[in-house]
Amino acid sequence: MRYLMRRFSYLTRAVWLLSLISLGTDLASEMLYPVMPLYLQSIGFSVFFIGLLEGVAEAVAGLSKGYFGQWSDRLGRRVPFVQAGYGLSAVSKPLLAVLATPAWVLLARTIDRLGKGLRTGARDALLADETTPLNRGKVFGFHRSMDTLGAVLGPLVALGWLAGHPGQFRPLFLWAFVPGALAVGVALLLRERRAEPSGRPVVPFWGAFRYWAQAPAGYRRVVGGLLAFALFNSSDAFLLLLARERGVSAPGVIGLYVLYNITYVVSAWPLGHMADRLGPRRLLVAGLAMFAVVYGGVALVHDVRILALLFGLYGLYAAATEGVGKAWVSTLCARADVGAALGTLGGLSSLAALVASAGAGLLWEVAGPGLTFGLAAGAALAVAAYLATVRVALPR
Repeated sequence: MRYLMRRFSYLTRAVWLLSLISLGTDLASEMLYPVMPLYLQSIGFSVFFIGLLEGVAEAVAGLSKGYFGQWSDRLGRRVPFVQAGYGLSAVSKPLLAVLATPAWVLLARTIDRLGKGLRTGARDALLADETTPLNRGKVFGFHRSMDTLGAVLGPLVALGWLAGHPGQFRPLFLWAFVPGALAVGVALLLRERRAEPSGRPVVPFWGAFRYWAQAPAGYRRVVGGLLAFALFNSSDAFLLLLARERGVSAPGVIGLYVLYNITYVVSAWPLGHMADRLGPRRLLVAGLAMFAVVYGGVALVHDVRILALLFGLYGLYAAATEGVGKAWVSTLCARADVGAALGTLGGLSSLAALVASAGAGLLWEVAGPGLTFGLAAGAALAVAAYLATVRVALPR
């Protein structure tokens, strides 16, 4: 037992609490995410509008990530932002069940994404504060594994509901409030670990990304490459819509999404360990190469078995990039600026997602899904080549 405690000593109380909170919130969100595009199509929404809706929601999250991340740094406080952000996301879930109009759906999604923006920079800074250079990948990888465990359980709940109640999507929005509320309860157990205030003034909401101008050159180079990729990385909703277009049933689409998340959850933590040993750059480049294989493959295949294989590989891509990317970026800035640095990365990535999702929806309707996914695959390979060779110096 003592050996295990020493072996996993980096899993502190704060890391466990933040991971459990993310598990509950993601369970609530992922009950809805795989059925959302199917639900929107069932009430008459076009592919373009679905992409625009997802893009606008992510853009709201993006602006608020940068703003609240630097505000958290200025105050030297994290916990209030985390608690309020998870609270907003929990409240947004039942709102989706009230009306099925475009404006109301957009409002509910915006509240959810505002909550995500409010909490993300502060939460990631809390995680970074619990790490050392030797275990940063492990901590972020463990958190992503727990987060994605919720993304496995959520779709399974949705699958069980739809098996007994075919086509009845809206009650799921009410049930999703339960795990979200439980996550807020766990968030109340967090203790503030007072950080050194950055001393910088709070900038206006629209100026939340001023950190970019003062960031180290290595940060700008790496984040610049990640943002270039984000401009072509549209919402996963398009993958689900493509599977449906290939003839997969609604429960089958959710099953593919579950497979993706299972692969993600079992590989995120081991790949975090691998990132600590081999360096995050190699894992990130390999992950982008996997993305290119998946997007290039789904543009060509129609066999459900191959689609399942590609969805599994997509889970490996996510595990090799999301937590690992944050772990790498957190080493490229001063410790007092971690909230702003990660908030800026997440924020600008979300704004890029607006372009990516709206553009993918439009391109899908004009030229079909083949060109949409093929273009994203080519962009991923180009960015992988760039990140494999870019010169990065750590800040002093």
